[in-house]
Amino acid sequence: MLRSMAPQTNIKPALSVAARRARGILLGLAIFTVAVAVISLMLGRYPINPGEAVAMLVNQVLPLDQTWTDQQATLFFHVRLPRILLALMVGCCLAVAGAAYQGTFQNPLVSPDILGASQGAAFGAAMAILLGLSSLLISAFAFAFALFTVLLVLLISARARGNHMMVVVLAGVMVSSLFQAGVSYAKLVADPTDELADITYWLMGSLTGASMEKIALVFPVMLIGCAVLFALRWRINILTMGDDEAATMGVNARRTRIVVIIAATLITASSVCVTGMIGWVGLVIPHLCRMLIGADYRRLIPASMMMGASFLLIVDDIARLATTAEIPIGILTAFVGAPFFLYLITRKKKI
Repeated sequence: MLRSMAPQTNIKPALSVAARRARGILLGLAIFTVAVAVISLMLGRYPINPGEAVAMLVNQVLPLDQTWTDQQATLFFHVRLPRILLALMVGCCLAVAGAAYQGTFQNPLVSPDILGASQGAAFGAAMAILLGLSSLLISAFAFAFALFTVLLVLLISARARGNHMMVVVLAGVMVSSLFQAGVSYAKLVADPTDELADITYWLMGSLTGASMEKIALVFPVMLIGCAVLFALRWRINILTMGDDEAATMGVNARRTRIVVIIAATLITASSVCVTGMIGWVGLVIPHLCRMLIGADYRRLIPASMMMGASFLLIVDDIARLATTAEIPIGILTAFVGAPFFLYLITRKKKI
């Protein structure tokens, strides 16, 4: 009896050590994200030191003696701050959506565009560009078509027979291909001197058009979607075990899966509609977080949020500073993400 009970006495210390390690990693990621954001405020062809940045922010609430120029204030509030905030928001959303999809579909190769949201958004943006609409309406069209695409996928999968999870993924691939063909046709009929360049640049992904208006447009949706995924992170753990195990634990797997898909789709659509197509973040970052903190979604979700935010901000800093002409951020994320994922799939351990 004493011998059989002995291993159990080590469980609590082992769990407490793992919990302390996870908390330490999460705290380190939070500090790193804040540090990257502060450093990014200083980077640029017109440097702004942290003291001036803080003073300008405080001045919005408490009047201070102005020690900065009007040019610095314009640059800070209308260019650099919106861009940094948008990079943090989009990186956070894409990474957490990827992590949620991977757990929900029990597939490590799933990314936020698995249900066609990105291609639907691309089609909507292309149509808006062909119609000559404003940037805000282009974002609205992209958001609407992203949601329509995922809704179409879910309706098709509901009527199809067979393994539900497999049917959803296959429907997403087929519908995504359909909208990709629509984007190709839009590029074919677009004016080569104007519209074609706009569509092509949008498809590459960029944070150039960041503004407080766009942030105000997508922030409520992103906040709600991320809050839902954060609240359901322990249920996603249960979804990874399968529907039968979830039922034995009193969790309605189908209902939970639908809620997770809706929340992840909303934040993916919100991200794509304001930045264009930025790939690999939602696929690679969750895997990197698993290597760092483990597969427990109670820790993986917040870790993915912070690592995704800091990763995209670093990539954006490189995109705007590496050359005189800004590099579309979607190109850089592919350069970073593809080799890293090749490393993941060639490792001896399972991803």
